[in-house]
Amino acid sequence: MSSQIFSSKTTLADGAKTVWILGDQLTHANSALRSADSSRDCVLMIESRAWGSHLRYHKIKLAMIYAAMRHFAEELRAAGWRVDYHHLADTEDFSSGLERHIAFYRPERLEIMAPNSYFEQKAVEAVFKKAGVPYSFSSPVQFLRSREDFEQAYRNKKRLLMETHYREMRVRLGLLVDSRGAPQGGRWNFDAENRLGARDWVKAGRPVPPPPPRLSRTPLTQSAIADVERFFPQAPGKADNLWLPVSRKEALVCLDDFIQNRLPMFGEFEDLMIAEESRLFHSSLSAPINIGLLDPLECAQAAEAAWRAGRVPLNAAEGFIRQIIGWREFINGVYWLKMPDYLKANALEATRDLPRFFYTAQTELKCLQTVLRETLASGFNHHIQRLMILGNFMLLAGVDPGQVLRWFSEMYVDAFEWVMAANVLGMALYADGGFMATKPYAGSGSYISRMSNYCKSCRFKPNVKSGTDACPFNVLYWHFYNRHAERFARNPRTAVMVKAWRKRDAREREVITSEAQAFLESIY
Repeated sequence: MSSQIFSSKTTLADGAKTVWILGDQLTHANSALRSADSSRDCVLMIESRAWGSHLRYHKIKLAMIYAAMRHFAEELRAAGWRVDYHHLADTEDFSSGLERHIAFYRPERLEIMAPNSYFEQKAVEAVFKKAGVPYSFSSPVQFLRSREDFEQAYRNKKRLLMETHYREMRVRLGLLVDSRGAPQGGRWNFDAENRLGARDWVKAGRPVPPPPPRLSRTPLTQSAIADVERFFPQAPGKADNLWLPVSRKEALVCLDDFIQNRLPMFGEFEDLMIAEESRLFHSSLSAPINIGLLDPLECAQAAEAAWRAGRVPLNAAEGFIRQIIGWREFINGVYWLKMPDYLKANALEATRDLPRFFYTAQTELKCLQTVLRETLASGFNHHIQRLMILGNFMLLAGVDPGQVLRWFSEMYVDAFEWVMAANVLGMALYADGGFMATKPYAGSGSYISRMSNYCKSCRFKPNVKSGTDACPFNVLYWHFYNRHAERFARNPRTAVMVKAWRKRDAREREVITSEAQAFLESIY
């Protein structure tokens, strides 16, 4: 079946251009689209089999993107745009799709909103040059702070603090501040109130939100699911398990559900991990935000409005807003500030291969098993599961950062290079040597036990420090500080751990390190 709208060649009007829209730029505020004229210009959208197989992306992510692209194309057509859409079935790569478009429509020039990832921008530029048609990039609109602004503010810094950026953004955007720019409630940060664990959740009566809204399966969505299974059979997951919104209308329904049913208790339980409740009070909105179905500012403003209306507590609204205008913007800024060399970061010289069980969930550690099963089934974990279960294990085990970044990029529905690079290399693995994190996010079994209910059904015991029953996170934790003692003895935030390790009896240290090494050898 041809992807063309017309059956014969159609030359656009003199001076007309083509606007190319990528699969993570599905916003009607797209700057290239807004500069175009629907009465004369054309929109190009390409589903590339080469892009879809660049990594072994989770099928749910692929299904979401292709279904969302198809719905967005229909929205544009309904609004009067001429859309040239190239499907997976007849499009090997971006270059062949663009060549076919140019031969058919003969645009005088090409325009695209600057891609959100560095290497994608380089790839698009190469495709444009090969096509031989004048082209231009318009400014990206899916972030609240421009790359140029972030670079100007932080390019000469040896270390960055997200909190500094976050406070600037709060004032700049007028979120949760008074008329003088001071924080509502007298504090910028309510982290201390947002760390309730599993016992607190039980004492509170085990609260859970209502089930998420049921999203309909349109023929466009069903066709995308079928195509993903056809063209990417080796990818992890099942496309038919698609649970994400694939249109702006659906995304707004999900945003409203979060504000009403999940945000009120999100703050205090945002770090909680419960085996039976994979999403719990988290928004799960990162994927629709990252592909353009939702605007980050509208999400933050919705949370603030709910607080002002007395429907959610301040600590909940602040915690969510910090994730959106603080962390999301910060890691995007770090990415563009440090690329392209950032992907080579490996300050701790970690070289171990990624264990195979990250693709199978076949491990005795209940925390890893539970979280990985959720990942394989849904392509999603919330931020503490990613950081303090998966990332923590990879950090302590010394897994090669490049392999870790690849796994995270493959497995998550919200994964794009700009979001994963700094989150994985900077925050989870400390691979950038502390450029964006003042200490490594290393935790022992006691942290996992406090913040989750995973340990209750695990054969390992979080309160046992060594021996056959000891939680492997315990021996790995001290083994990590043993390997990097010199580096972290100089860090005020980690010096106490190094000091405590060095105070231990030499025989005890030997037992722990040998058990850690034996465990690491056993997982391959």
